[in-house]
Amino acid sequence: MSETTKKYTIAVIPGDGIGKEVTPWAQKALEKAAEGVAEFEYEHFDLGAERYLRDGAILPEEEEDRIKQTDAILLGAVGDPRIKAGILERGLLLKLRFDLDQYVNLRPSKLYRGVTSPLADPGDIDFVVVREGTEGLYCGAGGAVRRGTPNEVATEVSINTAYGVERVVRYAFRLAMKRKKHVTLVHKKNVLVNAGDMWQRIVDKVAEEYPEVSHDYLHIDATTIFMVSDPSRFDVILTDNLFGDIITDEAGAVVGGVGYSASGCINASDEYPSMFEPIHGSAPDIAGQNKANPTAAILSAAMLLHHLGFDDTAASIDAAVEADIEELGSTARSTDEVGRDILARM
Repeated sequence: MSETTKKYTIAVIPGDGIGKEVTPWAQKALEKAAEGVAEFEYEHFDLGAERYLRDGAILPEEEEDRIKQTDAILLGAVGDPRIKAGILERGLLLKLRFDLDQYVNLRPSKLYRGVTSPLADPGDIDFVVVREGTEGLYCGAGGAVRRGTPNEVATEVSINTAYGVERVVRYAFRLAMKRKKHVTLVHKKNVLVNAGDMWQRIVDKVAEEYPEVSHDYLHIDATTIFMVSDPSRFDVILTDNLFGDIITDEAGAVVGGVGYSASGCINASDEYPSMFEPIHGSAPDIAGQNKANPTAAILSAAMLLHHLGFDDTAASIDAAVEADIEELGSTARSTDEVGRDILARM
């Protein structure tokens, strides 16, 4: 290592199921791409289903404090059928996103050569979804009364602040300037008239500062239609927490599966570390069988490098993945075989 080599501490949370199988390949890609450029020290965290089942811990305060001191986070996957839905998701994933103020959830979608889309005529698919990450229906505002009775009332309240919306809108327009200079706001403002109207007004205001970027609007239902009928129309999709969660999974499907879809939970102010993960789940049905596709996890490592400012280094991972998919994307391979094949191209 040279004296100018930058050093970073990366928190590693493999999590559950196939997360434990794909995350090591993300680390290996990170190491190989950054040789001579950056040095990484890894701090591993035993968080997820096994830890919860063992001692009831989800995200202990002292461990979260250690995570906050790192430069970035690599996450594998979280989820286990033995644990009631929502416990790990809220207690670990959402708590990290909220406590670390990761207000941008960034999810690129690209149809690689060598991958067959389920669409008959997919066109050139290459867009990114900028999803607000710390507000909306995921805030946990709401509750239930008379639970378990015929008169039960349950509420979920969507929280939207001008501050929270504006910072993610600005992120989307800045990102569009580096791409094809188009932003599509996705909401349901004909029904969600309060939040939708605020989102639209803030987009219109920020857009005045970016005259080179065009922008339009689509209802969420229309977006789901265009996602399968004309996905090449999109460049930067800007949307709220719930809508973004849904359409990014649809986007993953139209580009051939979530095994090719990476994501980042970004704290754009760099006050706290950002987190990078494949969007697929823990897939307990194939866990431990060396069947999981590590490509999305490896692409998450590239997103981490981009976030740290190593664009050329990250590009070496992206190029290796593209070449591997084009040549061998339709070939049945094990997790380790895909990982080795991608690293061999770097």
